[in-house]
Amino acid sequence: MNSPDQTSPAWYLLDVKAAADRLQSPEQGLTSAEVESRQAEHGLNELVEKQRKSVWMMFLDQFKDFMILVLIAAAVVSGIIGEPADTIAITVIVLLNAILGFVQEYRAEKAMAALKKMAAPSANVLRGGKVTTLPVNQLVPGDRVMLEAGNIVPADLRLTEAVQLQIDEAALTGESLAVEKQTGQLTEEELPLGDRKNLAFKGTLITKGHGQGIVTETGMQTQLGQIAALLQDQEQGRTPLQKRLATFGQKLAYAIFAICIIVFVAGLLRGEPPLLMLLTAISLAVAAIPEALPAVITISLALGARKLVKQQALIRKLPAVETLGSVSYICTDKTGTLTQNRMTVEQVYFDNQMRSTNELPETESGSTTSQSLADKPHAELLLSALSLCNDTRLDGDDEVVGDPTETALFELAREKGFLRDALESAFPRLTEIPFDAERKLMTTFHPWSDGKVVSITKGAAEEIVTRATHLHANAGPTDIDQSQVMQHTEQIAGEGLRTLGFALRIWDAVPESLIPEEIEVDLTLVGLVGMLDPPRPEAAESVALCRTAGIHPVMITGDHPLTAAVIARRVGIIGEEETDSVITGKELQPLTLEELEGRVEKIRVYARVSPQQKLKIVQALQNRGHFVAMTGDGVNDAPALKRADIGVAMGITGTDVSKEAAHMILLDDNFSTIVKTVREGRRIFDNIRKFIKYTMTSNLGEIWTIFLAPLLGLPIPLLPIHILWINLVTDGVPGLALTAEPGEKNLMQRSPRHPQESIFAHGLGAHIIWVGLLMGAVSLFTQAWFIDRSQEHWQTMVFTVLCLSQMGHVLAIRSERESFFSQGPLSNNPLFGAVLLTFTLQMATIYIPVLNDVFKTAPLTAAELGITLALSSIVFIAVEVEKTFKRKKNSL
Repeated sequence: MNSPDQTSPAWYLLDVKAAADRLQSPEQGLTSAEVESRQAEHGLNELVEKQRKSVWMMFLDQFKDFMILVLIAAAVVSGIIGEPADTIAITVIVLLNAILGFVQEYRAEKAMAALKKMAAPSANVLRGGKVTTLPVNQLVPGDRVMLEAGNIVPADLRLTEAVQLQIDEAALTGESLAVEKQTGQLTEEELPLGDRKNLAFKGTLITKGHGQGIVTETGMQTQLGQIAALLQDQEQGRTPLQKRLATFGQKLAYAIFAICIIVFVAGLLRGEPPLLMLLTAISLAVAAIPEALPAVITISLALGARKLVKQQALIRKLPAVETLGSVSYICTDKTGTLTQNRMTVEQVYFDNQMRSTNELPETESGSTTSQSLADKPHAELLLSALSLCNDTRLDGDDEVVGDPTETALFELAREKGFLRDALESAFPRLTEIPFDAERKLMTTFHPWSDGKVVSITKGAAEEIVTRATHLHANAGPTDIDQSQVMQHTEQIAGEGLRTLGFALRIWDAVPESLIPEEIEVDLTLVGLVGMLDPPRPEAAESVALCRTAGIHPVMITGDHPLTAAVIARRVGIIGEEETDSVITGKELQPLTLEELEGRVEKIRVYARVSPQQKLKIVQALQNRGHFVAMTGDGVNDAPALKRADIGVAMGITGTDVSKEAAHMILLDDNFSTIVKTVREGRRIFDNIRKFIKYTMTSNLGEIWTIFLAPLLGLPIPLLPIHILWINLVTDGVPGLALTAEPGEKNLMQRSPRHPQESIFAHGLGAHIIWVGLLMGAVSLFTQAWFIDRSQEHWQTMVFTVLCLSQMGHVLAIRSERESFFSQGPLSNNPLFGAVLLTFTLQMATIYIPVLNDVFKTAPLTAAELGITLALSSIVFIAVEVEKTFKRKKNSL
């Protein structure tokens, strides 16, 4: 057999005989010897998986993160110094994160399994002159396969017979309508997949008709196999937060190690007991590590995911929730996501004028049958034709079932009062010539008047017009000016609408011979209709919100570029005059990745693109430093969904393959839902930053207090148990309660975070340093002022000031700029409750006698407690003053 190579013509460029000769496929089918030889050369017709990581390796990989290693070390140290509660808490947090990470990676591996399910289990094959049913994996190039409605195409085929054959290729091409297949040779080179109408592709579904084809490719050489290879080659990248926290964890560990050594050495030089200083240094190290951070992140993401389910977004991989806040490009499908996924008639041409559907007459039900078709006014005759020359039907729930194009015609007729049942009862279908993809027409026969019959022909506008000799009018038929009518046809098509024509012909009786070439000629044009899948009502508002938030929406579709451009203009993705923002897959094909990178930020609409090109678009945007969300519903989208920073699959129309490859599933297939998830992602990242701001400031306050005391000639102000207690009660519940903080008012007026931006950007690092210093200074002032005045109580006062200063701080940082008082204490009930709980627990360590012995504290007098509370409020007041200056600066 002559194997195809890079220089051989594509299969769709060959006629049936040339394709059969090249594949050495005899009309009676292959012999057993030929099958055996070809199977040895090409292998089995199945998708091959790369070797996967073992389950144990997947689990162990979850412990490679530097922050996790630091936490494990902290758990060990806590156990050594006799703090089993910390050891248990840290161990539980580490295991929880490992299990979540493992589950996400394990589920991601299922994408390949879902792809395999698309293969048909068996196929009817002609071999040695006999049709036999064989397992699909036994097919070889050159096999002749029988196809019927309901079959899944078992391999890539060159069609040799196509009788009303329609195949749903949406999963591969993104084209929303089933493709009408043919057998003729195509002449245009570099055709996109959706236009190769004489080929059938493995994994697609036959929805209508029957046919035959010769196998051209099997296994991994098929279009489905190439997608499988792309899918397996894509590595899951780390999220922005994971990257930032890895850097943060490394720097933090080095800083803590250095500070602990300095504290230990400084204490020894001052004459403190070595064991006390060792325990103090170790306790400080444990306290300085924000071990609650992974728990806060996990809980934030989990709560965010739970909230998003109520907003019709199902999160499959938790880190995706936060990544949404970094998205700078949303690459979205058109059909069903930006549009309503239902064809609608928008324009009508009749009586030699273009009109909107609002200009068509509305008729009361029943009155449409009161006169013959011959006596109906022009507009009513057209509406009757829309309903009669139509194969849609109503199911038991009064839902319209049928081809989307015919459904749109049916709905318009029904809306105007032209009901199918009543019309068919009065004007029954006498016979028909079914639709055929080659001639692009269908014809039905109905009673006309005075015993005569009428044939109503529906089909592609150019086919109808070229077959028409007259133009229908209320005053009677007139000669048609085909060039003038074609101008109207081109006008409709130029607006991105799909155009159909309707014509009629009067007969004395139903012709004996229903030969299309004799019936569908000498027609009288009744009218033209232009249809479009209209935008969702909320799509334009969501696109505008994206622009406000600094996010660039981009449309990637399998549809015609004109249609794509019309929808893009209507929703605001491109402007009315923009033309260079639209590119087709054919124009994209010759561009190298580097050339595309130079243009990618200017392109807003991609039409007729292949799976490889979708992947190329994502890579180009990522190489330009963008975080990309990619939507998709088909198998063809899976590699790009997996490669994108956020892969968004469609819950209603999406294939299992796209859902398994994605990070998130839209339960309503709605673009506006993506925008809602971006808002939630930004809120979650804000709250994680607030937690880091809070916990690192608190930890730094403790470090400054212990580190500077010996340098100022003061004794170590806190015992190890004080440090661990503050770490437990302040980092724990109040920190976790920050995850419930509502979003800032300007959340969607900001630009996306830059991918390389530090987690300490926008003043976070400076805030941690100065507030940490202030917290330490207030604590040391308390120690220095009361160490001689209150020998028994000074340490308890320092302990309490440091603890409650952190409570004041957590209340003040709920917003970057808005005052705590304008927010109101009850706008975050969990946090308010956590602060009250911490205050109560701290008071318990002071005033419950049994805890005095445990914590080495002494009850404070009313005056001492009052002074302590006043000193503790300094941090809160200082941060509120800082926010006041920020508000004034922004208002200038």
